[in-house]
Amino acid sequence: MKSLIENRFGLLVLVLVALAALYGVASATRPAPAAGQVPGPRKVPVASVTTVCPAPDGAQVGVVTPPGGEATGTGATTVAAGEKVLGTVDAPGKPWYEEAPDKTGPVTVSATGSGAAGLESAQTRRETSGGQRGLAGIRCAEPAASTWLVGPGPAAADVTLHLANADLAPAIVEVLVYSGEGLVTGGTGDTLTLEPGRSRTVNLKDLAPSPLVVAVEVRTVSGRVTAAARAVMNGGRGVDWLPVAAPPATRVVVPGVPGGGGRRELLVASPAEVDTLVEVRALTPDGTYALKGRELVDVPAGSVAAVDLSTGIAGQPAALVLTSETPIVAGLVVTGTGKRPDVAFTAGAAPIDLGSVVADNRTGGKKSSRLLLAAPETAGKVSVQVLPRSGEAPEPFELSIAAARVKEVKLPGTDGAFAVVVQPLPGSGPVYGGRVMDEKLKDGLALTVQPLAAARMWALVPPVTESASVILP
Repeated sequence: MKSLIENRFGLLVLVLVALAALYGVASATRPAPAAGQVPGPRKVPVASVTTVCPAPDGAQVGVVTPPGGEATGTGATTVAAGEKVLGTVDAPGKPWYEEAPDKTGPVTVSATGSGAAGLESAQTRRETSGGQRGLAGIRCAEPAASTWLVGPGPAAADVTLHLANADLAPAIVEVLVYSGEGLVTGGTGDTLTLEPGRSRTVNLKDLAPSPLVVAVEVRTVSGRVTAAARAVMNGGRGVDWLPVAAPPATRVVVPGVPGGGGRRELLVASPAEVDTLVEVRALTPDGTYALKGRELVDVPAGSVAAVDLSTGIAGQPAALVLTSETPIVAGLVVTGTGKRPDVAFTAGAAPIDLGSVVADNRTGGKKSSRLLLAAPETAGKVSVQVLPRSGEAPEPFELSIAAARVKEVKLPGTDGAFAVVVQPLPGSGPVYGGRVMDEKLKDGLALTVQPLAAARMWALVPPVTESASVILP
């Protein structure tokens, strides 16, 4: 037995020596890197995208891939509800629109090859029944390991979380709810498992029944999910989806604050374990300024603070710039005017350095769509292209945004729904934005806001590096 063990260890030593010798020869004979070159991530065109529209029952689903992408291979885009294919998108530059049947559940949009780079999808529905009234729209989301949502709590609205697993592996999901009083729920007792291809709705009241305002983080222990939240305000005060908020950061820009009357309520959440003081500045078409009496917001550790900015921004289109010493998450509740005011939501967003696409817009008659573009630091310059449902696309037009200003741009009318592509031009500073869509109804203005998100055009691939750990145990 002793001899057998010694032979085994001797064989292992010989294998390790041989592998080390091979690694040494490969290292000695490989071409030397050019002087001063440090491998960095490569930017490659996105070749595959999957998005999920959470609950488009009776809503119009819009799907578009902008023209000019650099992805190679035959493009294929499929819109499906479960096993049922609702439609296909044949070519970049031509939006696809269809009203989803009732009770279809989540709709998955999958694209590969030339159909993937820049793919966008959205759902929009006008609510007119069951005591609900207003426009409800949302950008369909990609699966993620963490998603933040900020808005009204169960004491102010009926809030439903929509979770879906579009990946091929199970996902274990944890839901954390922050309120004005602190962390309400979080931990192993608030986890659930979603099998591949499965979806689930969760009434936020079952997790946290009393908060007036909340910040919700949906995060996965393993796998990825899409997360969305639909809020039906109490007393018939409107309905809409909460947009995904930018993850916690010490500087947050909240774009797309529409002008006009009504209430504007800023919500700031701090997931940190220490209190934080948040500085708030407003950008408007006239300039930037601190909000008198509201320029500093005290946010206790692990909680959400609400601030009424209705008079501070004086009914102008705006964006908000928030800075703090610890990471924060932010959103804003917009309440319109009229006998039955509608509600809309916007949230912290990233700059559109890679461009941005909004899949579903309407103009003409009593409907209008407009862009609110902000350049918080230096002047911005972008091109805007409208992609109509039918006919030739008009030539793009260019816009300049002065430094520390907001520019409001009404989108031109087309025959039916259309997509819009916003692309920063060379020399432009960081640009943030939102798309506001509204419709004049007899008893008030219905509206919805979609913060502009970075287009899904490119992916960063980390460099391939040499390591002995690849061949040595």
